[in-house]
Amino acid sequence: MNLQISNMLRIASILVLTVLLFTGSVYAQNPIVQTNFTADPAPMVYNDTVYLYTSHDEDSTVANFFTMYDWRCYSSTDMVNWTDHGAVASLKNFRWLDKTNGAWAVQCIERNGKYYLYVPIHGTGVCVLVADSPYGPFTDILGKQLVDSDHLWQDIDPTVFVDDDGQAYLYWGNPSVWYVKLNEDMVSYDHSIGNNGVVSVDMTAESFGESVRPDGKLGTKYVEGPWFYKRNNLYYLIYAANGVPESIGYSTSPSPTGPWTYQGLIMERYPKLSFTNHSGTIDFKGNSYFFYHNEALPNGGGFRRSSCVEQFEYNEDGSIPLMVPTKEGVTSSLEPLNPFKRTEAETIAWSEGLKTTEGSNGVYVSQINDNDYLKVRSVDFAKGAKKFEATAASLAGGKIEIRLDAKDGQLIGVCEITKTDGEAIWKSFTAKVDKVKGVHDLYFVFKGNDGQLFNFDHWKFIK
Repeated sequence: MNLQISNMLRIASILVLTVLLFTGSVYAQNPIVQTNFTADPAPMVYNDTVYLYTSHDEDSTVANFFTMYDWRCYSSTDMVNWTDHGAVASLKNFRWLDKTNGAWAVQCIERNGKYYLYVPIHGTGVCVLVADSPYGPFTDILGKQLVDSDHLWQDIDPTVFVDDDGQAYLYWGNPSVWYVKLNEDMVSYDHSIGNNGVVSVDMTAESFGESVRPDGKLGTKYVEGPWFYKRNNLYYLIYAANGVPESIGYSTSPSPTGPWTYQGLIMERYPKLSFTNHSGTIDFKGNSYFFYHNEALPNGGGFRRSSCVEQFEYNEDGSIPLMVPTKEGVTSSLEPLNPFKRTEAETIAWSEGLKTTEGSNGVYVSQINDNDYLKVRSVDFAKGAKKFEATAASLAGGKIEIRLDAKDGQLIGVCEITKTDGEAIWKSFTAKVDKVKGVHDLYFVFKGNDGQLFNFDHWKFIK
């Protein structure tokens, strides 16, 4: 069998597998957020938590184009349950900016107890916001762009990294890639190099692979969405490749500024991936994770995308294997969830039919209708619980069926939610539960009459 035929059969088998995966499991893990459309996932590891910053595609588009007003944050300590912290920044943070759309791909980094959120605003440039907490509030301390451009696409998709010697780098760009050397304050850069501080990376086939552009001219595989990091003294630049629809490729370098060497693809074009893609990669608690986005949620599409994650292992030489997007995503929890402490209702592994909303008490689960449900994975009941407590607000009321291991799994209790005289009038409700032991997936299945039943803020079990 010649190499060309072998490669064709390999790609065909991967495509068949992908279709099966995307149409398979009912109780899936990818996309990891189902209550909002989230794109351009940018993970940040800080202490024992992964903070995932995303752009936010609105449910309804304007002029059938990217409709993006804010940036969201989710967190996880186990890589299967993700807590929604709502919109942590928006275009409204920039009071000098006369722009109502264009909150594109974002990345956050911590340095010296401060959190720096680098955000591109389509057609405006790269800006930076600063906070004392990963959840914000973020503040615009510059009152202007960090990197300015009159090019509509150039200054998008910032990625930031602080090297071991303390030097920070900010990369970005479409259809080429540029960088600046950030000063220690992380909100200014060294103007003594390149073109007033901005260095244009040499876009060669050796560095980024060769590709034929739509106009027939030769170019590189690099398109946009760079993700820059270092691992075992090797520098990686991962990026969207090969035009539309985009795949994911990567290059490596012995230094933070090149020369870069093209290494190949990480993810090819598959069904249910959107025509754009954007990745982020982290090591966390001894494991490696690759984030990307697709359009697999109901009503999803190229302008309504959803963040996903796959666990993987680097090859011995540091190269990244070719990955297949799956519906299962991360298959095992890094640690069990403790149900005997307050858990936010918006801590979710999987849900159907639900949304999240932000109010005076923070983020809560909303738009709950009959037969909607949410799943929390790997809940450790230890020697058992005797009571369940939930905080909810309602004009209608309903029930929470508490089940184990499946939507129609073992019923251990039912919590009645009665009217509270207002959708923001919160009240505590309790229910007796059957004593169960050990680790289980926990399902809250919502029951009631037609229409929205109640809002759900937090819960816990009592020993």
